[in-house]
Amino acid sequence: MFKSFFPHPKIFFPTLILWSIFSISVWYGFNQEIGGLIGLNLENTEPIIGLGHFFTDSFILLYLYYAVSVLIFALVWMKVSPHPWHFWSILGSALILFSTYFSVQVSVAINNWRRPFFDAVQNALSAESTVTVTTLYDLIIIFSQIAFLAIIVFVGTRFFVSHFIFRWRTAMNDYYTRQWRILRHIEGAAQRIQEDTMRFASIMEGLGVAMVDAVMTLFAFLPVLLALSQYVEELPIVGAIPYPLFTAAIVWSLLGTGLLAGVGIKLPGLEFKNQRVEAAFRKELVYGEDDEERAQPATLIELFGDVRRNYFRLYFHYMYFNVARSLYLQADNIFVYIILVPTIAAGSITFGILQQILTAFNQVSNSFQYLVNSWTTIVELLSVYKRLASFERSLKGKPLPEIDAKYQFGVSDK
Repeated sequence: MFKSFFPHPKIFFPTLILWSIFSISVWYGFNQEIGGLIGLNLENTEPIIGLGHFFTDSFILLYLYYAVSVLIFALVWMKVSPHPWHFWSILGSALILFSTYFSVQVSVAINNWRRPFFDAVQNALSAESTVTVTTLYDLIIIFSQIAFLAIIVFVGTRFFVSHFIFRWRTAMNDYYTRQWRILRHIEGAAQRIQEDTMRFASIMEGLGVAMVDAVMTLFAFLPVLLALSQYVEELPIVGAIPYPLFTAAIVWSLLGTGLLAGVGIKLPGLEFKNQRVEAAFRKELVYGEDDEERAQPATLIELFGDVRRNYFRLYFHYMYFNVARSLYLQADNIFVYIILVPTIAAGSITFGILQQILTAFNQVSNSFQYLVNSWTTIVELLSVYKRLASFERSLKGKPLPEIDAKYQFGVSDK
């Protein structure tokens, strides 16, 4: 799955993590000094409303720094370990990361716009309004400009990601078909090469981008939430604590992630087994089309019995998982309002600041809740991954997992 697309994955990904840590450390430790060397001023931290948000000296330096870091990493790997897909796997991944981060910054720009706009709305609705029609129209035009940029970035990113994922599927397909003489003896080999690689690619397209977006959102909105915490002096029950909004978002999100991960821990294995028993039943039917000795009623009843038992177990485990997930997500809709009740009642914030807090809190909370929101899809991905991983074991001369050995010939050994 990974070897076909990335050069030496067991070395590539640890190296990528180390290089990322080094690059991020240098950026946060010396960005002002680096900016000074090329004549850029990073001291202005006031938020800029509108498209100017993306063209500050800080952003220009970030664009240049990211490009240089990526090129250094890519050139080293292309020299040390050439790979037929290195342009797509290395530079393509870097472009997806950057475009996702830029999309998140669009959300930050919109959040910066919320305060002046909603404060203007609050002022306009008051008896002593000083807001003019021109002011409101100007702010709406600014929003339209940011929204138009968001559409362009979103569409462009999705278009590129679709091509990136299909190249990954092509790499897997080429890798497996070259080994077809070895793999053809494994039950469901054709299905795994055609369907599982397709499902792996399609799931990664949505799930992978969502994961990157969640991480980038945290990097972008955590500082925003920290800054907004100054407007909230205390929380219900716990009272005054440092950085109340930031702390509440982390605790609430980790609580939900831990709850759903624990409740749904059995689902990946059941989904994997479900694909295996379905494949065994289907293959016996296919054999029966050409061989009258196969697909006998007793055999089909036994195989379908395995399908039935596994589906009923899935239904049961998904039932209590969905109960827990639904309860948490419904509570999440009002959690931020609950913790803001003392602040709202005291009149400590304006309507614009309230809108900024709601947006930033939900962005950070949703990022931490990545597992909660994507758990069903993650279960499906793990199921596909397990099937392809067991598929690849035969290429290394390793024994098949127990469940694959059990259904190797399409008949249960019970």
